[in-house]
Amino acid sequence: MTKFKVVHYINQFYAGIGGEEKADIQPFSKAEVVGPGLAFMNSFGEEAEIVGTVVCGDSFFNENLDSAKKDVLERIKQFEPDIVVAGPAFNAGRYGIACGEVAQAVMTELDIPAVTGMYEENPGVEMYKKAAYITPTRNSAAGMRKAVPVMARLTLKLLKGEAVSPVADNYFVRYRKNFQDEKRGSERAVEMLIRKVKNEEFATEFPMPEFDNVAPAAAIKDLTKTKIALVTSGGIVPKGNPDRIESSSASKYGMYSIENVDTLTADSYETAHGGYDPVYANQDPNRVLPLDIVRAMEKEGVIGSLHNYFYTTVGNGTAVANAKKYAAEIAQKLLADGVEAVILTST
Repeated sequence: MTKFKVVHYINQFYAGIGGEEKADIQPFSKAEVVGPGLAFMNSFGEEAEIVGTVVCGDSFFNENLDSAKKDVLERIKQFEPDIVVAGPAFNAGRYGIACGEVAQAVMTELDIPAVTGMYEENPGVEMYKKAAYITPTRNSAAGMRKAVPVMARLTLKLLKGEAVSPVADNYFVRYRKNFQDEKRGSERAVEMLIRKVKNEEFATEFPMPEFDNVAPAAAIKDLTKTKIALVTSGGIVPKGNPDRIESSSASKYGMYSIENVDTLTADSYETAHGGYDPVYANQDPNRVLPLDIVRAMEKEGVIGSLHNYFYTTVGNGTAVANAKKYAAEIAQKLLADGVEAVILTST
């Protein structure tokens, strides 16, 4: 029996090359099974085989999106696959974006299916769930054993041309399909309500989005006595980016002293952000982190004082869970330092 041909896309970590220090690895390919591909091969059984693995560092892919995607796609084409499997990426933001971009390109440009897997809060889910088949995973590689069989089953069904659905095959809804039901909407709605009242199991036909509402803080009573801090997701860092904050899907934030600093100069500061044109921010970093204006307000007595440190990270592709974690840590530090208000800037 002829086996279906699968190409597997992974990053530098799962290829066994290294972690963040090797994230700048350029695309390369091997006609062999690498890393988690072994687990996929076990799940495929005799029906499909991985004929090639394409690897690219997460930083290189995200910082050279067009050229890296083109290179990766050409390498995939050389193996003449029937389907492409990417990842799974779990909650790794840059990896998720890379897997999503590759899967989307495969489906639109090569006209073959592509399957990947991500944690629900990975930014790649919202960006690419309409373009490719994305199965939900746990938030870390500890969920690999559960993720692979789900992805493999979906992969085999797509290869065989069988009908698939988000409910039956456990992937994020790609689009909604209109159909004619035997019962009209009002009747179905009443039936669901009755089941809900009876505490019986039911499923909504149209899940509503969940919004993270935050109650506003109390208004500042006297700005002239208020200690204010500067915080930004615009990636402003000291020249050279000493803490190596990533340009996308940041895994950290920085805390830097601005004591006795009146303005951010192009000689001493820059942006690490990879999601917008950095030219104007690098020319005058105050455009993103307005130290010059706030320092002037401090001298004029408009505000009580400016905190001696600013906090910074990159919002581009950063996972919601990580963003919340950074915010909670920063807030605790600011409160401990007596800060009463924050000017939070993005891009």
